[in-house]
Amino acid sequence: MMNPAAQIVIMMVALLHFWFLILEMFLWNKPTGHRIFRLTPEFAAASRSLAANQGLYNGFLAAGLLWGMSMGSSGNHITVFFLGCVIVAGVFGAMTVNPRIFWIQAMPAIIALVLLAI
Repeated sequence: MMNPAAQIVIMMVALLHFWFLILEMFLWNKPTGHRIFRLTPEFAAASRSLAANQGLYNGFLAAGLLWGMSMGSSGNHITVFFLGCVIVAGVFGAMTVNPRIFWIQAMPAIIALVLLAI
C-alpha cells in the first residue's frame, strides 16, 4: 500500500499540473493568465500557441501521476518516472525562465518523491 502522505502530495502535484493545463491552454490570453504569469497582452497573444503546447504537456504529467497512483504500490515505478519528469521540468524552468518555478513545480514533486520512498 502506498504511503497516505505520499498519495496526498502526489495528488496535489497532479492537480497542480492540471491547473497549469487550464492556465496555459485556456487562460493564457485572459486577464487571469496575464496576472499569474505577469504577461503583457501583446506577449500573451504572440506566445499563445506555445503556452497551449506547454499546457498539454502539463496535462500529460498530471495524467501519468494519476495513472501511477491508480495502480497502487505496483504503479510506484510509473509515479516515480512522472515525478522525475516534473522535477526536471521544474529545475529547467527555474534555470531558464524564473527561479520561483523551482518552488512551485519542482519542490512539491521532490517532497512527493521523498514521501514515496519512505
